[in-house]
Amino acid sequence: MAAKDRDRFSTATRIRLLGEQTAARVYRSQTRRQDRRSRLTGRAAFLALVVCSLVVALAYPMRSYVSQQGEIAEQERRVAEAARRVEELKDEKARLQDPAYVRRLAREHLHYVLPGETGFTVNDPDAEQRPRTDQGADDRPWYDNLWDGVDHADRP
Repeated sequence: MAAKDRDRFSTATRIRLLGEQTAARVYRSQTRRQDRRSRLTGRAAFLALVVCSLVVALAYPMRSYVSQQGEIAEQERRVAEAARRVEELKDEKARLQDPAYVRRLAREHLHYVLPGETGFTVNDPDAEQRPRTDQGADDRPWYDNLWDGVDHADRP
């Protein structure tokens, strides 16, 4: 047994064991590298290529689909608004069929008076001294807008 113990501690035996251990480590690291390399096979690369191609091929149609859905929603909103406006106009048309309503509109907007009635225009003496508040064109009678146009026609 003494020869065996002596052989175990000899330099040559130590170098041989160290070489075997180093070789085992190198072999293990190479197999690990090969395992890492072998994870991306040709099939996996082809599958990745197909998936990327599908994503690129479907990107434009999906963008078109989303934009068309937005346009459809906008058109549906416009249709609903137009239908509401049609209903308002039908109601207005029905009201205009009534002679009493037409007479009332003529009296309010055109300042008509019926035969036998007396129309009055009241002038306010303090109106010239008070500052005039400018009204929008929609808030004033049409003849005020016309007269303002005549007044402002020669101004720069």
